Amino acid sequence: MPGKARAKILVVLHQEHSSAGRVGHLLIENGFDLDIRRPPLGDSLPETLENHAGAVVFGGPMSANDHDEFVRRETDWLAVPLSENRPFLGICLGAQMLVNHLGGKVEGHGDGLVEIGWYPIKATEEGRKLMHWPEMVYQFHREGFSLPTDAVLLASSDTYPNQAFRYGDNAWGIQFHAELTRVMMQRWVVRGAERFVLPGAQPGRDHLGGRLIWDMHLKRWLDEFLVTIFGRGGR
Repeated sequence: MPGKARAKILVVLHQEHSSAGRVGHLLIENGFDLDIRRPPLGDSLPETLENHAGAVVFGGPMSANDHDEFVRRETDWLAVPLSENRPFLGICLGAQMLVNHLGGKVEGHGDGLVEIGWYPIKATEEGRKLMHWPEMVYQFHREGFSLPTDAVLLASSDTYPNQAFRYGDNAWGIQFHAELTRVMMQRWVVRGAERFVLPGAQPGRDHLGGRLIWDMHLKRWLDEFLVTIFGRGGR
C-alpha cells in the first residue's frame, strides 16, 4: 500500500529567489511538505486551509503599509487561518500584516532607529511559561508594530517593544529572523549593505560575527517554537 501523504504547510514568500530557509528545513524534518506560493509574482492563496496543516508568511523588503495589490490581498487573506483556527506564523512582514489585519499599527520608530543585526530580547512571563527564549536574535527591519487588542506579548526589546506575540490559540507573530541559513545571511549582508548606515544598525561584520556566538541558541529555539505551533507531521 502507498504511504500516507504528508501534511502540507503553506509557505508564502515575497521575492523570486526567496527561500523558506531554516524554517523550511525544520518543517520538512518534522514531517511536513511545503506548498510554496509567491503572491507578488501572481501566485494565488487558497480559499481554505482545510488541506493544509498551517501557514507561514515570511518577510520581504516591502512594508505592510504599502498599497501594492498583493499586500492588501495577503492581509485580507489572513481571515482564512484566523476564522478556521489553523496554525499560522507571521515572520517580520508576515507578523506586521497580521497586526494590520487585527486593527493594530505598523510604523517606524519615533527616533528613526532600526534593528539591523543582533539585538537582545527578553521573554515576558507568558513567554517564559511557553518555552526558553534566546537572549539575542537577528533583526532586519525599519518598522515595528503595536500589540493587537487581545494578543498576548511573549517577548520584548528596548527599541521595538513588541517582538513576539500570540493571538488566540493558533496565530503567532515574530519581528525577528530565526530562519536564516549562513548563506542567506551572507546574501542579506551583501545586498542590504546600504542600510547599515541607518541609526541603530550594526556593520556587516557584526552580523556574521554574532552568528558564531548566538545562532546555535536561536536555531534550538526555532525548532521548539515550530513544534509548539505546528506539532509534527502525521501527529
